[in-house]
Amino acid sequence: MRLLVVEDDRSVQEFVVKGFRELGHNVDLASDGAEGLFLASSESYDVIIVDRMLPKLDGLSLIQGLRGTGKHTPVLILSAMGAVDERVKGLKSGGDDYLVKPFVFAELQARVEALCRRGSQPGAGIQPAELCAGDLVMEVLKRHVYCAGQLIDLQAREFRLLEYLLRHKGQVVTRTMLLEGVWDYHFDPQTNVIDVHISRLRNKIDSGRETSRIKTVRGAGYMIDD
Repeated sequence: MRLLVVEDDRSVQEFVVKGFRELGHNVDLASDGAEGLFLASSESYDVIIVDRMLPKLDGLSLIQGLRGTGKHTPVLILSAMGAVDERVKGLKSGGDDYLVKPFVFAELQARVEALCRRGSQPGAGIQPAELCAGDLVMEVLKRHVYCAGQLIDLQAREFRLLEYLLRHKGQVVTRTMLLEGVWDYHFDPQTNVIDVHISRLRNKIDSGRETSRIKTVRGAGYMIDD
């Protein structure tokens, strides 16, 4: 694996970097958020480990900046803030996993390896050039979405949500599937994050339509179809 560790605490730096290098992995280190964002945006990594509290640019802003570039490299957040609402905030900012300090290296290793596996599953990098549902067209590689020929501006999370729905076109997508597939939550944060993003997405892709392209299947989830 090629890893990027963004951490300003010297003892944590040494602990994490030494541990992964001893396992034979290639590890780059950034000591502040600005340097971390530059490396994360310009280089290719299997997983990025980001401390939440960083000089120059905090960890959550780093992740949001990275997602804004269209990069979906798995990110694991390290933080001493372990309250549920803080973990939810980290995941909603675009993080893929959240580990509370202090931590055991074996758990960090297992989580990083799990994130790497999810990103390298057979066929994971093979995507159709286009996903469609009626007059809704997504150009996956260009990250463009058109409704009836009109270019629609979507935020990174909205694009990911729509992409997930289109990849499961004609199927009922449950809340659990969305939490795991779009937000990478492996627990229910008990928030209305899905409802909020579905509503925003509908407002953007349903302009001028009497019925929504994204159907609510009561008691089950959501579905998009032609």
